[in-house]
Amino acid sequence: MTQSAILDTIWETINDRVDHPKDDSYTCHILSHRKGIDKALEKVGEESTEFILAVKNKKSESIIGEASDLVFHLMLAVKAAGLEMEDVYTELAKRHMPAQE
Repeated sequence: MTQSAILDTIWETINDRVDHPKDDSYTCHILSHRKGIDKALEKVGEESTEFILAVKNKKSESIIGEASDLVFHLMLAVKAAGLEMEDVYTELAKRHMPAQE
């Protein structure tokens, strides 16, 4: 598996948890929380702050862990918003392409 393919694998797992909920699943807990999308957004905010602090304090191991947490919770928020990661990938690809003249 390529390193970037892990994002697709995580996305597939998120979709699987939505389609086949499990009581002991953290993903299901966040996506079915009584607060609705607000729970996923709270987690994005929390993980963003933890990432910022890790970078500010130059703690490499913490930066990697917090970046991973942030990406995961961002993906949960995208799902909670009813969108697909493909939408995000498409937008990133558009922004990466050089301007056509």
